[in-house]
Amino acid sequence: MENRAVLISSIVFVFASFILMIVGLVYESYKSKRMRELAATIRTESRQATAVAKQDYSMYKIIVGDDGREMVQVPEGPFRMGSAEGDPDEAPEHQVYLGTYYIDLKEVTQAEYERFVKMTKRGKPFIPVFEDDIAKIKKPELPAIGMSWNDAVAYCKWAGKRLPTEAEWEKAARGEGRRRYPWGDDFGVGHANVDGEEDGFKYLAPPGSFESGRSPYGVYDMAGNVAEWVADNYDEHYYQKTPYRDPKGPEEGEYKVIRGGSWRETPQGARVSKRFQARMWRTDSTIGFRCAKDGGEAASAS
Repeated sequence: MENRAVLISSIVFVFASFILMIVGLVYESYKSKRMRELAATIRTESRQATAVAKQDYSMYKIIVGDDGREMVQVPEGPFRMGSAEGDPDEAPEHQVYLGTYYIDLKEVTQAEYERFVKMTKRGKPFIPVFEDDIAKIKKPELPAIGMSWNDAVAYCKWAGKRLPTEAEWEKAARGEGRRRYPWGDDFGVGHANVDGEEDGFKYLAPPGSFESGRSPYGVYDMAGNVAEWVADNYDEHYYQKTPYRDPKGPEEGEYKVIRGGSWRETPQGARVSKRFQARMWRTDSTIGFRCAKDGGEAASAS
């Protein structure tokens, strides 16, 4: 009799456990469905929130460099450089005055860099580490990657240009105001290619893919996609002693400055005032470049 009671209790326990398991699975399925619906709603709202009116950049002169690439004129004048709210090496926020110069509208592509390699017999770019199939980031229409600082300098010289200074890069990215990003103070989805796939790209994006992410001068991809070599040596404390007119960076330094974040960066790392550093021989799947040119240098009008 006692054994029979134990058996019945065991059956009831097993049956109750089975019912609870089914209920739990149904609940988890329902919760998962609701989370997906909520996420979809958030993504939709985010994309709608980032829609902006098309800007008119026709007031800024466009020229064509010796490499056939478009450049935009950044007019002479002052702007606010650095940030009081960022990392220590971004401070102090200070005013800088730059003469007129031109900067590439878009990052140099792999096809354009390949033409330079073939014409100069220079070594091809080298990417030491990439966790996926390298073919996914090795395409002619994508930004040039895997070149050292010296390689970037050589390309710009070959094209009749030079690397932009750190100050020139930042002014082209933010304009004369205090904006955090090229388009404004809020990040939002759809302005830039950063870490994650919400922007539509897992890795690199063709330069010029984000119309709403253009800077006040119309420059593309100054946040995300590839970080960019600039001319300056890196010094954490340089902003405390930088000259007011056309700063060129420290005369010496172990590292070079990289700007703009990349497809691996968070929005925090894609701010226009954010500074990165790397040894000049470093090559990487996240580093590319664009070139600049002095304002007084002749170039063909587009």
